[in-house]
Amino acid sequence: MLKAVVGHSNDPDTTFAIAEVLEQCLTALAGIKPQAGILLAALDFEHTEILQRINQTFPGIQLIGGTTDGEISSILEFQQDSLVLMLLYSDQVGFHAAVGRHVSSNPVAIAQQTVQLAQAQSQRPTALCITTPESLTTSGLLILDGLQQALGETTPIIGGTTCDQWKFRQTYQFFGQEVLSDALPILLLSGPVLWGHGVSTGWTPIGKKGKVTKVDGNVLHEVNGQPILEFYRDYLGDIRPSPAYRLAVFEPNQNSWYMRASNGSYDSESGSITFFADIPPQSEVQVVRSSRDEMVASANSSMRQALKHYPGTHPTVALLFSCTGRMRVLGTRTKEEYHVLRQAIPPNMTCAGFYTYGEIAPSRTHGAAQFHNETFVTLLLGME
Repeated sequence: MLKAVVGHSNDPDTTFAIAEVLEQCLTALAGIKPQAGILLAALDFEHTEILQRINQTFPGIQLIGGTTDGEISSILEFQQDSLVLMLLYSDQVGFHAAVGRHVSSNPVAIAQQTVQLAQAQSQRPTALCITTPESLTTSGLLILDGLQQALGETTPIIGGTTCDQWKFRQTYQFFGQEVLSDALPILLLSGPVLWGHGVSTGWTPIGKKGKVTKVDGNVLHEVNGQPILEFYRDYLGDIRPSPAYRLAVFEPNQNSWYMRASNGSYDSESGSITFFADIPPQSEVQVVRSSRDEMVASANSSMRQALKHYPGTHPTVALLFSCTGRMRVLGTRTKEEYHVLRQAIPPNMTCAGFYTYGEIAPSRTHGAAQFHNETFVTLLLGME
C-alpha cells in the first residue's frame, strides 16, 4: 500500500496557512502516521515556523522541500504565493532523507556523500531519488552528476531546483526542521514502488544544428565559430536575447535533446549569452520555436507519457515539475497547464508540484537523468 495526501493553502499568513494545510492532511490521513513529506512554499512565508509545526504534528518525519515560483495541487490547482505539503505512507516502501550542506564547495563529492548518508539508513536497494536542490550557487549539472554516480545510471532521479520568484538572490531548501541555502535535500525510496514519468516541452527545433565551439559552463560564447548572438540572428533577425529565446541541446552521440533557456543576460561586445544551466562542450544546438497552445498541451503530453510508462494499473500520486520560464511565457494561461493535465489524470489521484528554475528527469525510461529547462515533468508513483 502507498498512500499520499496533500494540503494546500493560499492564505498569506504563515500561521493560518500551515494550520489549514495540516488540518487538510490530518483529515485525509484518517489516523495514519506519514513517514515522509515534501514541502513546497512560496518565498515570503516564515519557513522555520512551518517546519516546526509539521515536525510537532508528525515527529520524525522524513521531510524535504524548498521555495518555489508557483505551486500546484489537486486541491487548489495552480497558485502563486501559496503553501503545499504532500505526505507519504507505505507499509512496504521505505523513505530515507538526507541533506548535503554547502553544496557549491564541491557539488559532485557532496552529492555523492548525501546519497551515502541516505542509503546508510536502509538495507534495501534504492528504487528512486526525489530532490529539490539549490539552483543559484552552483551548477545543477554537477549536482546531478554526483547523484547519478552514487546511485548508478539506472536509478531514476527526478525533481526540481528551488526558486526565489525571479529575483536570483537566494533560494531556500528544507530538511527536517532546517531552512537552508546552498543545500541538496534528497528523499530516497526503496522497496516495491512502481513509477513512470513523462517529459515534454512543447518546443520544436528549427533550422540547422550548430556545433558549440566555445562555452564556459552556462555562458555560451560561440557556435560554429561565430558569436551565439549572430547564430540567433541568422534565424530570428536582429533580436534582443531574452528568456523568450531558447536552445535545444543535443549531446554528442545522442538523438534526444533537452532545453536551455537564456536568463536575458548577454554581452553585446563578445556576443555571448548566459543560460540557466551549463551547455556541454562539443554539443550541438538548434534554435527552437513554440506557441502558448503547444506549451500548454505539453503538460497533458507529459502526463500521458507517464501513464504509458507506468508499469502498473493504478498509480497513487503524481509529482509535477514545471519551469518558471514557462510561466513567464504563458502568463495568465499558466493555470491551463494543470487544467489540460487533469484531463489525463486517473480519478482520485493526489497531485502536488511546483514551478522550478530547472527540472531533473531522465529523457527516456531507464536512462540517466538530465537537467532540463522549459520542461514539464510528471512523476507517477504507486504499488499496483
